[in-house]
Parts: sequence; C-alpha cells; structure tokens
Amino acid sequence: MTEAADTLNQQVRTADLDRWLSSRLVSDERARADLIALYAFEAELMAIPTRVTQPLLAEMRYTWWAEQMDGVFAGVPRKGHPVLEALTDLVARHGLNRAPFDALIEAHIGRVREEPHDLDVFYVGPMQVGVLILAGEGNDTAVADAGRVWGLAQTGRLEEAAALRSAANTALKRLPPVGFPAVAHAALTDPNRPEPLKRLRLLWAVLRGRI
Repeated sequence: MTEAADTLNQQVRTADLDRWLSSRLVSDERARADLIALYAFEAELMAIPTRVTQPLLAEMRYTWWAEQMDGVFAGVPRKGHPVLEALTDLVARHGLNRAPFDALIEAHIGRVREEPHDLDVFYVGPMQVGVLILAGEGNDTAVADAGRVWGLAQTGRLEEAAALRSAANTALKRLPPVGFPAVAHAALTDPNRPEPLKRLRLLWAVLRGRI
C-alpha cells in the first residue's frame, strides 16, 4: 500500500468504521482501494460542519469541493490532495458519472441550511457507485432499497429501516456476490456495537447475501 493510499485508509477507518470494515471483505486490493477513495471523499464532506463554526463558511467549503469536481472529471485534480487525486483516478478507470457527486455536495449544502435529508442522494447514490466499482453497471435497482435501509438506520428511523429490510433483501438476490461488500454495511444498525461483533455480523451478511 502506498503512503497516500494508507493515509486514505486510516482516514476512512477513523471517520466511517462500518464502511471501512465492509471494505475489508473485498478480496481484490485495487478494488478495495477504490472503495476507500470513494468513502474518503464522503468523509471529507461529512467533516466540514465539524471544522467550521459558521454555516456560511461550511457552504464556502462545499463550494470549493464542487469546483474541484471540474478537475476530477477532466482528469486534472489539484496536485498534492490525496483524496482528489485518488478520486480522479477512480473516475477515469471506471468511467463514473459526475451527477451523484454533484448531487451529494448539493445535499450537504442543504443540510447546512437545515433542509431535510435526501436519503437517496446521501445513501442510495453512494452505495450504487460503490457497487458499480465492484460489480459494474446494471445493479442500481438491486441495491436502491438497501441504500434506503442504511439511510433510515443512520438517521434514527430504525422501525422504518426494519420494515424495508425484507424488500431490500429480495432485491439483493439480483446483485452479483462480488458487489455485496459495498452493501454489507447496511446490516449494521447499532453504531455502539463492539468492532469484533460488527466484523462477525458483516461476514454473516456476506455469506448469506442479506443485510
């Protein structure tokens, strides 16, 4: 693992343990690093409100990230920025669509303005991108409900998440197994569960192909 890749790996492990643990279930090292690059980008966006005290300053930082997408999707990232460099490489190799990235930044701006969470933008879209990275195109509908389950759980709507889980698992039967590690974290509903138990829960989810 390169120094830059190790930096991103540690960043995601600290900021997003559940998805970092899920990424450990990807056997291919390059594919695992690709997921980490995606999650590191999201971690950067999530951290902005914790680093500034004024909503206007947060919006300015999100605007900066929005502007950086021009370079990312043109293949010319800001040099020396490990997340942007890794994301640019990821976008180029997988031919990723820009729309989910722009939508996610806009949704974060909306969050700063205290607008309601858009579950599909915050949770479904990134999960679909993760699955595309691992399993290729054609799996968006198979993972949409799993993304919503994860989003509902993350926003404290556990009863709604539980009610949707059966439909999500039915849809996931169409997902190639190689793509499941990008979905597996939706099986984790308790952020306070000890890491060893989370690992076991994720392994069980992958073995069954169910969240």
